Amino acid sequence: MATAIVRRGLKLGGQAAVMVALILGLVAFVGTNKSVVLNVDGETSDIITFGGTVEDVLAKADIQLAAADRVVPAASTEVQDGTTIEVTTAKTVDVNVDGTGHTIQTTGATVADLISELRVSAKSSVSASLDTSLLSLQGLSISTPKTVTLLADGQTRQLETTAGTVGEVLAEAGIAVGSSDRLSVPARADVADGMTLKVTRVVSGTEDTVTEPVPFETRSVEDAELFEGEKKVTEAGAAGERILVFDTVVVDGREVNRVLVREDVTREPVTETVAVGTKKRPAPAPAAAPGGTAPAGGAWAALAQCESGGNWHINSGNGYYGGLQFSTQSWLGAGGGAYAPVASDATPEQQIAVAENLRANGGWGHWPSCARKLGLL
Repeated sequence: MATAIVRRGLKLGGQAAVMVALILGLVAFVGTNKSVVLNVDGETSDIITFGGTVEDVLAKADIQLAAADRVVPAASTEVQDGTTIEVTTAKTVDVNVDGTGHTIQTTGATVADLISELRVSAKSSVSASLDTSLLSLQGLSISTPKTVTLLADGQTRQLETTAGTVGEVLAEAGIAVGSSDRLSVPARADVADGMTLKVTRVVSGTEDTVTEPVPFETRSVEDAELFEGEKKVTEAGAAGERILVFDTVVVDGREVNRVLVREDVTREPVTETVAVGTKKRPAPAPAAAPGGTAPAGGAWAALAQCESGGNWHINSGNGYYGGLQFSTQSWLGAGGGAYAPVASDATPEQQIAVAENLRANGGWGHWPSCARKLGLL
């Protein structure tokens, strides 16, 4: 029996030792265990760990960090009970800045974060709102402010714009471009800082109507009643009229080309008819005799005989002078002033020379009565 009691005591002692070991192990477990909060891109989970570093906790959670990922606190930091570990995985975003494409790795959460990271101007035009999550973003276009010099309609303006293309700049400035107008840079071209953009206005297809005279022609007809060298208008000519219609091209208000597209004669010209003498002239009068007497024979001597009785220096006070009875007006008008103030003071030769000038413009009609008597008319 004593042996049985000893055995029971040993058994109880062993059980007590096991219980003590279990209790001590539990105490040790509770004492070294730590609760850690893990936040990965906004999704949280609780991690129970015996300790170690942030890197150990991430390995236990099977989280592999890429080079561009961000972790707070740092991976080498020892964790404490209640530590919160923040992991932000890098996102790949296709970004187009002023027409140039880039692929960006970022740990930012929103478009605003990415704009700040890229350090572009706050005045930039962005294709998505600043609070848009990068997780839902397919791509992002950014147009930074640029200075553009705009020349249009006689004005020069400097604009600061975030427009992406030339066409957008023109729309922003309220400049309409017609189908015939020309641009110094294509409308689809990207805007560059310091760009000069010129709009050239072209107006074509505009008709310009001009009225002008149509010159008349001259027709000559032989006339045996006029002496050779004499001419007489028997039917006056008259200019006609026509309308010319031109198709014009105007560039910035200045005409650069015109093409005649239509011509209409609204009034026909009237041809002028001129009679040209064919009658032979009489032989010239002989030279005057010494002392200023009348030249012997000839038409002028006969005419002087009829007009003044052959007295080449007569001044009867009737307003007509000399052998051929010139008025002062006729004498001076035919060039007699080169010889004398009145015909009676000139020699017969000088009077005949002036008479020839007069006859060349009007014929023998200047002496109608005597010329008719002598058969000169």
